[in-house]
Amino acid sequence: MIFRISRSCFSSISVKLPPFKVHHLELDQLPQTTTTTSAELLAYYKSMQLQRRMEIACDNLYKQRLIRGFLHLADGQESIYEGLHAALTFDDCVITAYRDHCIALLRGDTPHQIIAEMMAKQTGSTKGKGGSMHYYKKATNFYGGHGIVGAQIPLGTGLAFAQKYNKKPNVTLIMFGDGAANQGQLYEAANMAQLWHLPAIYFIENNLFGMGTSIDRASANTKFYTRGDVIPGIQIDGNNVFQVRETLKFAKKHCLDKGPIFIEAMTYRYHGHSMSDPGVTYRTREEVQQQRKTRDCINYVKNIILENKVADEHQLEEIDNTAQNEIDIAVEQAKVDPVPPSTELTTDVYVDNQNHFIRGILYKDSILPKSQ
Repeated sequence: MIFRISRSCFSSISVKLPPFKVHHLELDQLPQTTTTTSAELLAYYKSMQLQRRMEIACDNLYKQRLIRGFLHLADGQESIYEGLHAALTFDDCVITAYRDHCIALLRGDTPHQIIAEMMAKQTGSTKGKGGSMHYYKKATNFYGGHGIVGAQIPLGTGLAFAQKYNKKPNVTLIMFGDGAANQGQLYEAANMAQLWHLPAIYFIENNLFGMGTSIDRASANTKFYTRGDVIPGIQIDGNNVFQVRETLKFAKKHCLDKGPIFIEAMTYRYHGHSMSDPGVTYRTREEVQQQRKTRDCINYVKNIILENKVADEHQLEEIDNTAQNEIDIAVEQAKVDPVPPSTELTTDVYVDNQNHFIRGILYKDSILPKSQ
């Protein structure tokens, strides 16, 4: 499919932002509106459709038992990932928990690499040895992908420390969910970040449920953007790609000038916590459908496109089909890709494997240091 880009594609379209809630900040510090272009709108729409269709494909592969183990899907939250991609550069660090496939895509992995990784294929982004929860790409400063709740928070604070120590003009985006917001390690790390004025953005993806427990049942203070105490905070609509983008632009400048900040992005996941969770025992199907109908982040961008006559329904359907076709090709290729050979069990254990003892399945297959 080819769109002919005219000059109008680069003319500004004004977008009103939803209201912010702030902590230790003034509302007039934040923008009320932003601008976009036709080309940008179409790019956001295409990218978010690709993310969603990749997640739905993974759902189907899991049900076919072609993906095993844990699988946490992020359909419904794509605007968060698209917004951070638009606001930050690859010189800024990103670290997250286990709902990480879409960030991996936006940080440089292909749909084929991501899907093959989940299917434990040698063509996966880490040779099929990491799986769903452990994507990582040093070249674009994406540091995972962490399966332990909250474990990425002190690690991300360490990345921010390194940036400041090395006098880098960049920030670290530390992403975690509302369920991890009660972890003690968050407050130990944030305390150090404030004391040392580190360029750390503590970003809470508040999808209202930590696994199957609502925030009201798990947290005495559900205003997560205030959890930093003396650290400033902002609550935004995480389903609005423009508000995510503009807030992160503001946060980056704030962090480089003054130190850490908390951002709470209100969002909603359509799937359960993981594929073992049907997602309807603690919320109703009607609630999920209402969220799809009234707050869907892709439909929000679609409506702006249609209202401003950037494209019509038929053209958007072509984009949808192109995205689906790309995912279908990736899936079919991953299905026939080889699994890693058994020799891969002893590779990538250390940076310099040859200088360490690595136990094989049988002792005779162990790797001995060169010196022995």
